[in-house]
Amino acid sequence: MSNRVNIYTDGSAIGNPGPGGYGIIMEWVNKKYIKEFSAGYQMTTNNRMELLAVIIALESLKIQPMNVIVFSDSKYVIESIEKKWVFNWEKKQFSGKKNQDLWQRYLLIHRKHRVRFQWVKGHNKHPQNERCDRLAVNAAKEKNKKIDHYFENSIKGISKS
Repeated sequence: MSNRVNIYTDGSAIGNPGPGGYGIIMEWVNKKYIKEFSAGYQMTTNNRMELLAVIIALESLKIQPMNVIVFSDSKYVIESIEKKWVFNWEKKQFSGKKNQDLWQRYLLIHRKHRVRFQWVKGHNKHPQNERCDRLAVNAAKEKNKKIDHYFENSIKGISKS
């Protein structure tokens, strides 16, 4: 199958909450094409960055559906999906759940692809995971970071409409 891609992701927050970032590597199977990208945010959490990395990677795929394996060190993301918790949260309209904006966004893109997850142990010399970690940390440290409006409004007590 030529429509296969391996996606490696990592998220980071300096403090939790604090400045954060994500890093992504996308490797197309049987093609010599690799893409890396990252972005930093002024105030966010590690879990938000872990999840946002997966979302951004899936949203960047131009062909639908793709066969995707996401490699992540985030048990929060992987278990929420693999154990089908997120689908139950959706049925209950994410009542009382953190990061509902990102989970809703994830579910929209998830349904356009065939996605599987593979957990990798973080900081264990896995080359792509180590590179994603560096991308995420560097993004969290850059000067001109984006604003995670949903998160910042939620910690200020502003309505999430």
